[in-house]
Amino acid sequence: MDHKFSVAPMLDWTDKHCRYFHRLMSKHAVLYTEMVTTGALIHGKGDYLAYNEQEHPLVLQLGGSNPVEMARCAIMAEQRGYDAVNINVGCPSDRVQNGMFGACLMAKPELVASCVSAMLDKVSIPVTVKSRIGIDELDCYQFLTDFVGIIADAGCQQFIVHARKAWLKGLSPKENREIPELDYPRVHQLKKDFPQLDISINGGIKTLDDVRYQLQLVDGVMVGREAYTNPYLLSQVDHFIYGDEQPVLSQHQLVRAMLPYIEQQMQQGARFWHIVRHMLGLFQGLPGARQWRRHLSENGHKIEAGPEVLMQALAFVPEHLASTRAVETQS
Repeated sequence: MDHKFSVAPMLDWTDKHCRYFHRLMSKHAVLYTEMVTTGALIHGKGDYLAYNEQEHPLVLQLGGSNPVEMARCAIMAEQRGYDAVNINVGCPSDRVQNGMFGACLMAKPELVASCVSAMLDKVSIPVTVKSRIGIDELDCYQFLTDFVGIIADAGCQQFIVHARKAWLKGLSPKENREIPELDYPRVHQLKKDFPQLDISINGGIKTLDDVRYQLQLVDGVMVGREAYTNPYLLSQVDHFIYGDEQPVLSQHQLVRAMLPYIEQQMQQGARFWHIVRHMLGLFQGLPGARQWRRHLSENGHKIEAGPEVLMQALAFVPEHLASTRAVETQS
């Protein structure tokens, strides 16, 4: 996998429907699942590993800290065809802390290293780590380098680093996405000090110009909320980041390309809204975008809602204006 650009794992957002939609816009971006816990995979009744074959390259993000259970789940991921497994060492929520995974594991690098080692003993796919630059009062650069060094010694070759520390007490997960300020230079320095490792940066990156700037200093860039709320950004990734000259679909073409998928998934029991909710930001900044969002939001929840609701919403956005804006963006 070429990790120059990836879409962050986002709980309740990057499900298989979202990832299918994103893959229509970029062939090369690396996609991540929502975080799945070892408990859900081992004891849950649902199929938490389900995905569409079109989603590759695809990484499973795993939440847990028991080396035996982590290794067992890594085997499950490899058997199901995932391209890599990523360990969540960045989520700051109370629920995650109580389960002993997420950002609190930054204080236990030896435990994370044990998980990495146990997983790599059982699978041939890469095992990677996504972390913060620190937690609470443990936020000096030495703390970060010690953390990375211990886990790298266990065999982890790729780290995705959210460039702000996490406050485990006193701030909500939402607040932890904004506070404290980002510290990109610390991640850049990490790459200088660990040139042999694959280091990706995450946090607050909103444009492809920002991505290209960061790629001069690190190996990869992971984009989260901007890729979700302004998804058409992904249509430019293959050209601007990977040099792929293949033509891209316009927004209207994307909507039409989703119709067979929506019909197929609904035949298998999926709810219309669970698919199209990921498409609300597709026309961001264009005339008719508000009406598009409103029509889908007001009508997509209804039990009887189907593809006709999508086409009704699409009629609010003038196709010639959307196509013109798309060409301007690409140029």
